[in-house]
Amino acid sequence: MADIVRAAINEQTSAVIDAVRMEIHSTVSELRTEFAAMSATQVTISTRLTQIEERIAAVEEVCKDLGLLLSRVWHCHRHHVTTTNFITDPETLISKSGDFELGFFSPTNSTYRYVGIWYAKISACSVIWVANRNKPLKSLSGTLTISEDGNLVVLDEQKKIIWSSNITVSVFNSSAQLLDSGNLVLQENKTGTNIWESFQHPADTLVPKMKLSTNVRTSKKVQLTSWTNQSDPSIGAFSIGIDVFNLPEISIWNGGSRYWRSGPWNSQVFIGIPSMNSVFLDGFSLTDDQEGTFYVSFAFSNESILSNFVLNGQGNIVQNYSNNGANWEVEWVALETECDVYGKCGAFGICNSKSSPICNCLVGTPLQCERVTSDVEKGKKDGFSKLKMMKVPYFVNRSSVFEDECRDQCLKNCSCRAYAYDTGIGCMSWTRDLIDFQKFSVRGVDLYVHLADSELDSKAVEVKVVIAITMTIGTLFFAIGTFTLWRCMAKRKGKIHQACAKFSGESKPEDGMNQVKLLELPIFSFEDLSSATNNFHQSYKLGQGGFGPVYWGKLLQGQEIAVKRLSRASGQGLEEFMNEVVVISKLQYRNLVRLLGGCVEGEEKLLIYEYMLNKSLDVFLFDPSKQELLDWRQRFQIIEGIGQGLLYLHRDSRLRIIHRDLKASNILLDEDLNPKISDFGMARIFGGNEDQANTNRVVGTYGYMSPEYAMEGKFSEKSDIFSFGVLLLEIVSGRRNNSFYHDEKATSLVEFVWKMWNANKIAAFVDPVISEPCNEIEILRCIHVGLLCVQDFAKDRPTVTLAISMLKSEIVDLPRPKQPAFTVTQIATDTASQSQQRGCSINNVTVTMVQVGSY
Repeated sequence: MADIVRAAINEQTSAVIDAVRMEIHSTVSELRTEFAAMSATQVTISTRLTQIEERIAAVEEVCKDLGLLLSRVWHCHRHHVTTTNFITDPETLISKSGDFELGFFSPTNSTYRYVGIWYAKISACSVIWVANRNKPLKSLSGTLTISEDGNLVVLDEQKKIIWSSNITVSVFNSSAQLLDSGNLVLQENKTGTNIWESFQHPADTLVPKMKLSTNVRTSKKVQLTSWTNQSDPSIGAFSIGIDVFNLPEISIWNGGSRYWRSGPWNSQVFIGIPSMNSVFLDGFSLTDDQEGTFYVSFAFSNESILSNFVLNGQGNIVQNYSNNGANWEVEWVALETECDVYGKCGAFGICNSKSSPICNCLVGTPLQCERVTSDVEKGKKDGFSKLKMMKVPYFVNRSSVFEDECRDQCLKNCSCRAYAYDTGIGCMSWTRDLIDFQKFSVRGVDLYVHLADSELDSKAVEVKVVIAITMTIGTLFFAIGTFTLWRCMAKRKGKIHQACAKFSGESKPEDGMNQVKLLELPIFSFEDLSSATNNFHQSYKLGQGGFGPVYWGKLLQGQEIAVKRLSRASGQGLEEFMNEVVVISKLQYRNLVRLLGGCVEGEEKLLIYEYMLNKSLDVFLFDPSKQELLDWRQRFQIIEGIGQGLLYLHRDSRLRIIHRDLKASNILLDEDLNPKISDFGMARIFGGNEDQANTNRVVGTYGYMSPEYAMEGKFSEKSDIFSFGVLLLEIVSGRRNNSFYHDEKATSLVEFVWKMWNANKIAAFVDPVISEPCNEIEILRCIHVGLLCVQDFAKDRPTVTLAISMLKSEIVDLPRPKQPAFTVTQIATDTASQSQQRGCSINNVTVTMVQVGSY
């Protein structure tokens, strides 16, 4: 890249210099001719001198253009700040993508100068970060450079430091770079380690991939702080960050007082934001690292849409977005009504912006358990008043019991003021004053307020009337709808009911579902699928898995599909078939293969998927003729995509899914080589509080299976992390994990990389196709993360969230990996011997051999 830039600069420079040379040569030649013939003309010397001065001025203009061109070309292509390559006002530094710019600016109606980062392609001024917020420059003589101790500093006209990155340990070889994410990072050049970054010291703006965090043990926080006003970026009165009182949520503070809150996080949304929809689901995540730190960030799948969240000087958080890259539009604001202000109606006050007045108090008398019991009051019971679509109060307590137990717990506790239940959170209850709860017009949570029996009796008649009317009308419509649906579906899907009923009797409680609702899927006829695949002709066959063959097909409408056909010879096929229906029909994500429909007719059972043009990852990765098509950028993109798909399965989907067979042949590639995880026949659904399970039937592929799963049948999220680590090492090396079985120096890829790592010969492990100096740091980090993922003990492996953060260099210091589990051959032997010695059922391990792809 540097050579290309240098060549472009030389080419443009040479062109301008040639133009100057020609201009000067022409002028000199004309002068000689003119003076030789001076006696023959009537032109005076003074007139000629005037003409010469005009020509000289023209040459000077060309030289000036040359200087401007050189300056522009130089500054448009430099992305680093060093001790010798510093920035002076008004110079700027631009990220490689051209999306962000770093330099000096003045806010609206201000002459002060600040060092900041802003969107380079947005016409409106959009500063996302400011260095010297509280110490502005008063002239145009500022400098941004690297100091002698390695810190990034801002100097005034007298070369005094007015702002510094304040790295406490001196670094003598560092440089600063503006990344495409808008993050300004200070790196130690020798190792490429980030020693400081602007994302850890934000101003008032949250951009994609930036993280807000709080550590409940150390109280260390990364949060946004508002500007004082539009003309003054100094730290204002408002701040926003993660607030953890038993459950994490987002809060805005006005000084030390809470001003707004989002409500608790339920693994998908903040339940106190009723407008939080699928757009947010695609991008928002809140992570607990299990060591006291909570992180929140967002990133949308469509990176062409620019979006950010700005905490303004009035204490409101505003989401902006831009589709055309020209102007910002407001998508959402946190405080829309007075009810959004924290505690607007005080303790036990319900706020409803649709009513007048907006505040109403809860009516209540002492609970039965709080009164002095008398003969008259004996036998009376307290109960609950149901408030629908509510923002739940603050000071929540959480327990993992089911909804019925949640109610009973609150009923028995005189201190319990109310309870609520959310499937993503579990049981919530309140023992303090109920504060900051409001009525929503959509969504929200049902809040059950603990009331005395006398308060409940007054509403009994009204409730009974409403219930009677509702049930009468509902029963009538239900009867008509049921009869119509039965007539339409009886003939077409009778056999499907039989298959589902059969599987229901075989289903296991730990699968998280007792019945398979195949009726939710679009149904294809066997005749149509047979026609689409040319009667399942061998030439249409894409691959072969433990489930059965997969065929390419084309429907009459022209849509290409992949058809997985249950092999009649497969003893595991029916269970895998129905399990895949259960799991994948509930999942929709860009990095998971999409299930289009199913077919059950007689003995035939088929699943229909979207067709992936580039088959599976192993086709490219392990084929010498195709390896070169996957450069390092493409491979890293695939690694990130697989990680995001795994993150969705483990953390972000409605269900917690353990895949159990993650490998290269189960990673499909679309036409743009974007990865999609496939083959969910062996996947398992985990319950809300379940984090590990056991099985007597080990399924999967040796070499990718974690040791605790292969030897003891224990599987968890960390089992998939082990497989992800092996897959990561395969992508970096371009070699199969089992390609070392006949090598005397190593029995597996994992053992080989471990030996190379300890011998400081890791370069021998990297695929020569991607082994370039410019990729070295990123590749070494991927190998490091891969080794952390394949460590012997599950507790030592990172979660998928941490693994992704490590890969993206969001976590700077990586722990040293411990010895991985690489004795694959011995695991297989030991597993068989243990099965015989203990008299347990034999573990059935499927080794899937796929020709071109597996769905």
